[in-house]
Amino acid sequence: EATPTAKRKVVVLGSGPIRIGQGVEFDYCSVHSVWALREEGFETIIINNNPETVSTDFDTSDRLYFEPLQVEDVLNIVDKEKPDGVIVQFGGQTAINLAEPLFNAGVNIIGTTVEDIDRAEDRDRFEALLQELNIPRPPGHTVTSTSEAIPVAQKIGYPVVVRPSYVLGGRAMEIVYNDQELEEYMHTAVLVSPHHPVLVDKYFLGTELEVDAISDGVDVLIPGIMEHIERAGVHSGDSIAVYPAQSISDHHSQQLVDYTTRLARALHVKGIINIQYVLYEDNIYVIEVNPRSSRTVPFLSKVTGIPMVQIATRCALGQTLTSLGYKGGLMQSKPFVAVKAPVFSFSKLIDLETSLGPEMKSTGEVMGIDKDLPRALFKALQAANLSLPDSGNLLATVADKDKKEAIPLLLRFAKLGFQLFATAGTALALKQAGCPVTRVNKIAEGSPHVVNMIRGGQIDVVVNTLTKGKKPLRDGFRIRRAAVELNTPCLTSLDTTKAILDVMETLKIGGRINYISLQEYLSDDINKILAQAN
Repeated sequence: EATPTAKRKVVVLGSGPIRIGQGVEFDYCSVHSVWALREEGFETIIINNNPETVSTDFDTSDRLYFEPLQVEDVLNIVDKEKPDGVIVQFGGQTAINLAEPLFNAGVNIIGTTVEDIDRAEDRDRFEALLQELNIPRPPGHTVTSTSEAIPVAQKIGYPVVVRPSYVLGGRAMEIVYNDQELEEYMHTAVLVSPHHPVLVDKYFLGTELEVDAISDGVDVLIPGIMEHIERAGVHSGDSIAVYPAQSISDHHSQQLVDYTTRLARALHVKGIINIQYVLYEDNIYVIEVNPRSSRTVPFLSKVTGIPMVQIATRCALGQTLTSLGYKGGLMQSKPFVAVKAPVFSFSKLIDLETSLGPEMKSTGEVMGIDKDLPRALFKALQAANLSLPDSGNLLATVADKDKKEAIPLLLRFAKLGFQLFATAGTALALKQAGCPVTRVNKIAEGSPHVVNMIRGGQIDVVVNTLTKGKKPLRDGFRIRRAAVELNTPCLTSLDTTKAILDVMETLKIGGRINYISLQEYLSDDINKILAQAN
């Protein structure tokens, strides 16, 4: 049985078993927090129950409790060890959910208070805060029945994002486009009751932006702004994130800094905070505020050279950014581009829908860095094991709502030397655009059809956007599954398709890839190194 010491000690809560939606990034944060606490002279205690992580290595913390992250188990340990307090902001949503019951049991929560955590997590309180700060968010309401949901959606206008409250990894989140889809969602996707409300928000098809910030309660340090390649609607864990943001103006950048600073101060954040925004029709809206670390913290720490978790831990303990040698505001961007790309395990998960949406599906992530976005993205795609041919046969089957945007992209593939094959509607649109294309059968039209071609090894790339549903009997679902099982690149987001085309075109004209270590990228001589490499 454990024999507690009389030393000053702090408990760090981990994120529990790693699963889709809550990954190893939070383990990184827990470990770096422990390192900072040790340097401050504390005995460190980790509570986590995952054998696959560094936080549960025998020598990471002074004491490890391999116990479930449940209130009763944590309270038993706290009663035994009698620590100065518990840090909940580095273990993802699992740890932050324990803040209130632990506090109510008399446990000291180090850093951002439980009251302020609740103001960020509770829908009504958070909306009141945004109204007080005059910061816009997409319109929406909380509903507890189908009869409430449909009038709300009709009032704010389709499409809408629907999700259960307090979800992990975007579980059961969907974008719905009409009353019928909303009614089906409310009846089948979630348990709806006054105790399990559903959030209905207006869906803005804009550019998603993400900020991780460190606050001491007064000053707010923003290491960088990240831009997602995929537009809002794809879960941040499944999006390709780019540092620094590539397409936003100085005005919008300053607006993001202003909103982030005011939110962190209003929530009295001591430690770390993650905020997701959407830029839509020249306006920035807040999508979500997480009073904790996020899965982008390790990425941003590595590419900026800022030890974010260590700084945030010291701020949680009461130190100031100034005393740690930092000042508030947005740090100057590095002279390179870094890309965080998701990794998926679709081939190992039978009958899983592979198209991307608000519910997280990735099982890992990789990073690529170079002088510009196409080169950095190429490295990230290589690391993610997405092998892109430079020519061959491309199968296109695109939803009607996406054809206007997709046709110019498909023409660029043809210009690169790809032979285009398409189902009837997409083939007609390509012919009308003056592009040579071979029409192929849908499954119901008989063999040889699209899936026969994929399984026969005749297709090198698939471009397929979602039509009306994700049911296993639909053509789109079977096309995407066949591509995944044959390891054929299958692009379901036109934003990703455009970015990949930029990569292919850059390489086609002889673009050079710079293979330089991360340490060199963070050195003072990086501009000179990049100049010599090119």
